[in-house]
Amino acid sequence: MLLANDYVTIFESPDPATHYTYSPAITRCPNGRLVATLDLCGKMTAATTGASEESIFQQGKVFSSDDGGTTWLHRADYSFIEAKTFVAGDHLYALGNYGGEGRGDMAVMRSDDWGKSWTEPVVLFPGLRWHLTPCNTVYANECVYFAVEKRCSEDVEGWAVSILSPILMRAKVDSDMLLEESWTLSSELVFRDNVDMDEIDFTGIPFFPFVPDGPNWIHKWDCVMVPPGWLETNVVQIRDPNHYWHDPKGGTFHLFIRAHTGRANFAAIAKVCENDDGSMTTMLVTVPSGKKMVYLPLPGGHLKFFIEYDAVSNLYWMASNQATDSMVRADCMPADRHASPDNERHRLGLHFSRNCVDWCFAGLVAKGNSEKEARHYPSMTIDGDNLVVLSRSGDERAQSAHDGNMISCHVVRDFRKLVY
Repeated sequence: MLLANDYVTIFESPDPATHYTYSPAITRCPNGRLVATLDLCGKMTAATTGASEESIFQQGKVFSSDDGGTTWLHRADYSFIEAKTFVAGDHLYALGNYGGEGRGDMAVMRSDDWGKSWTEPVVLFPGLRWHLTPCNTVYANECVYFAVEKRCSEDVEGWAVSILSPILMRAKVDSDMLLEESWTLSSELVFRDNVDMDEIDFTGIPFFPFVPDGPNWIHKWDCVMVPPGWLETNVVQIRDPNHYWHDPKGGTFHLFIRAHTGRANFAAIAKVCENDDGSMTTMLVTVPSGKKMVYLPLPGGHLKFFIEYDAVSNLYWMASNQATDSMVRADCMPADRHASPDNERHRLGLHFSRNCVDWCFAGLVAKGNSEKEARHYPSMTIDGDNLVVLSRSGDERAQSAHDGNMISCHVVRDFRKLVY
C-alpha cells in the first residue's frame, strides 16, 4: 500500500548531472511551522569557478512551511552540511558538519524566530572530526539528547565506518547551545575496537570479504566491501516498564545504528548510561544470557533509517528502505543499483513498534519508478494527525540512486489509523 506517493518538491537541483541534494531534516516548531534543512553538493568545473581545477561545492539550505508541508519558502543558506534541526526552549537550532564524511568540524547555529533568520555558525569541539546525519532527537530529564559519530582514527581511507564511534550529546533545554560548555558528550565506543569479526559466526556477517583498512567499496567485478562498521545513529529511550531494557531511573538511552554488513535488514545496537557525576558511558548491550549484542534484525537497518516516538499511540514509528532483491549476485545486479546488492534505495517503508525490536509493516511511504529514482535517507516529524516525511529523492534525471536531484515532502495523513 502506497501511503504518500504524491509529493511536494522542497528543492530541486539546478543541474542533476553535477549538483546533488542530500541530508533532509525536518522539525515542527511550537507555533506549528515546519522547518526543513537540506544540502546541495556537487562539482564546480574550472570554467565555472575560474580556478585551475575542478572543486567541490557544498551548501546548506533552510526552508519553512506554515501549511503542513503543502508549500515551502526558502529562508536562508548556510556554510555547513548534514544538519539536524531541533527545538530547545524558545529557540530552533541546526547542528551539522563542515566538510562531510568525518572530514570537518561540528557547527551549530540558532534561530530565534522559528527559522526566518539565523545566527552565524559556531564551531564546537574544534580539532575533532565528525560524521553527522539528520537522525532523531529525544527529550528527557529536562535535556535534549541526540547522537552523532566521531571519527577516532586516521588509518582508514575511503568510507571509514569501522573507526566511527557513536557519541550521545546532551544539553539542558534552557542552555545556550551555541556554547561548547553547554554540551556533555558520551564516551567512545569504536566499532573496530569492540567488534571482532573473527569471533562472529553463524550470522553470515559480514556477507562479503572485506579489505582491512582499505578504501574499496564493493564492486561487481570483485565482491569486496569496506570493513564492517556503523553510522547514522538514532536514540531511543525505552518507556515501557515491562521491557527488558527499561531503566526506571530514566538514565539509559539505546542507540539504534545503521549497520554496514553487506546484508539487508540488520541494524547495530549499543547503549549509553548516565552516571551519578553527570558523565555518560557508551557500551554494548548485554542480554539476559550474558551474551553481548551487536546486531539486531531491523527492517531497513542496512541504510539510513529514522525513528520517532509518538506519545499519543505510545508507539515508535520508523521510516526505512525496503529491500526486495538483496540476494541478487553482484555481477547480475541492475545497472542502476547503487554499489552493492543490499543498496536498494527506491522503496521507502513505514513501520511501527511497541518495543523497538518487533516491527509491524504499515505500508510504503513512496517508491520510485526505477532503481535510481531513490526515496531514501528519511527524516520525519509528527504534525497533529499526520506524519511528515522528507526524502532524499530522484526522478528520471537523477545522476544515480545515491546522487539524487531533489528533496521531496510526503505527508502520511491520519497515520495512527494504520495501526492494527
